[in-house]
Amino acid sequence: MTRREQLLLAVKLAMPAILAQLSSIMMQYIDASMVGRLGTEPSASVGLVSSSLWLFWGICSMATMGFSVQVAHCLGARETERARSVLRQGLVSMALFSVVMALVGVAVSPSLPGWLGGDSAIRADASLYFTVFVAALPMLTLNYLCGGMLRCAGQMKVPSLLNVLMCVLDVIFNFFLIFPTRDIALFGDTMTVPGAGLGVLGAAVGTVLAETVVALLMCYFLCWRQEELDIARRARESFRPTVAVIRKALRISLPMTLEHAIFCGAQIMITVIVAPLGAVAIAANAFAVTAESLCYMPGFGIGDAATTLTGQCFGARRLALARSFAYISVGMGMAVMTLMAVILYLCAPLMMELMTPVGAIAALGTEVLRIQAWAEPMYAASIVAYGAFVGVGDTLWPAVMNFGSIWLVRIPVAALLAPTAGLAGVWIAMAVELTFRGLIFLWRLWSGAWLKNNVL
Repeated sequence: MTRREQLLLAVKLAMPAILAQLSSIMMQYIDASMVGRLGTEPSASVGLVSSSLWLFWGICSMATMGFSVQVAHCLGARETERARSVLRQGLVSMALFSVVMALVGVAVSPSLPGWLGGDSAIRADASLYFTVFVAALPMLTLNYLCGGMLRCAGQMKVPSLLNVLMCVLDVIFNFFLIFPTRDIALFGDTMTVPGAGLGVLGAAVGTVLAETVVALLMCYFLCWRQEELDIARRARESFRPTVAVIRKALRISLPMTLEHAIFCGAQIMITVIVAPLGAVAIAANAFAVTAESLCYMPGFGIGDAATTLTGQCFGARRLALARSFAYISVGMGMAVMTLMAVILYLCAPLMMELMTPVGAIAALGTEVLRIQAWAEPMYAASIVAYGAFVGVGDTLWPAVMNFGSIWLVRIPVAALLAPTAGLAGVWIAMAVELTFRGLIFLWRLWSGAWLKNNVL
């Protein structure tokens, strides 16, 4: 392939993946905006447990990668029967794993807000919000697994469109579940709109319903409609997990899962650092994290494309092409997220005002978003390079790099600056750490060590 052909293929795969990531974040943005209309305390209750939810979601998501990467390798080597076998084993294994994780989450939910240092006024809503989400982990994990399998098979459009549908459904469900029955003006007339008035609980239930619908559709397209992986037409074949596939899945996903757990542990530590700053700071931090994700999620979409490209090249033993796709993807990611950083800096006040009518929260959120904008290009380097490394099964050293960067840079600097600089100090620490992380991931990319992997 010429360099131009490689670039066009990378763009072709990246665009639907970017759309999928953006639609997922738009769903969180919608949730935050709707809950924000309820006031400071409901917003703070959601923000308090957000990092803990990311911990549970992320562990399940990373665990699915152990099976998705194997499918990419099998398809790259044109071993479709083996790919189907991995898919069947992945469905059973991840169903069992996600149920265990959901039970653990439900068990800790009553005590979690208190452990995080949340004020007594927000603990009940925070616990309820967390319980509903974590109980739905099996469906969310099915969504992650099926979407990842489709992308690793080169099918980017279906997961993207389904994620857009999830966003639309979330708006509809939240509209009727969060707010009570009320009168609204429409084209000069007044009409009564029914509503359940569930508040924070309605936001959680609405999102879970949207995720469930899309997870079932994702499973249908993977198991019935994807030509290489249509296991539904071969129902007699065994779904029993084998030692070889499970061992390889653990080898790929365990470092990623531990790395994500460590990362979310750091996010929870940040929440503990922010909690003493008050409800306004908690809400502003949560809203700013959601707003910033609109900036960096294109990077994760390009990272998904990089995983597919390097994974299939690695499976076909075309290492030079895998390296070339990695370079192209990282460059593309840095360019896109630099543009997004400019937009983030300029539009920060508008983004915060859309999520909350509370002036103090919006002003503080704007301040920290503009701090973070400076770190986005290097954050892109780490995100997309990580995706390229995952494609070839290189997960251990990137996990170590993430661990060292977060725990040895971000947490100490945030703890040092928060008492004097407040929430701004916490976000300065984040910007410094993300810049450092981007540099070390670029170093590993250029060194070529990530290609020296024998996961096959």
